[in-house]
Amino acid sequence: MPWRGLMGNVLSYWYYYLPDYALAVLMYTVLGRAVLGLILDANSQNYIWRFFCNVTDPVVSAVAVVTPKAAAPVILWLFGFVWLFWLRLILLIVYRTSGLLPVPGATS
Repeated sequence: MPWRGLMGNVLSYWYYYLPDYALAVLMYTVLGRAVLGLILDANSQNYIWRFFCNVTDPVVSAVAVVTPKAAAPVILWLFGFVWLFWLRLILLIVYRTSGLLPVPGATS
């Protein structure tokens, strides 16, 4: 069964895949908020918009601390997306260089 090898690999390295997946979900939710922000009003009562705002507000507030106050909200959202991307990349580099992840192409 070919799925057994993949599933065993994911379960073996759960300590990397779980935070990486959470960051990816958050990253793309921030991107979705940026796209929806172009379509919907900031005070919209749309339940999808409110969900996106509730989930991504912690990221946006963290980015707002280091971003100039004159920046438009969509800029904050896009910076949040970029910062989460870099956080995922740093997570990968740290785990790979510490030897906690397998090197692609290496045989065991």
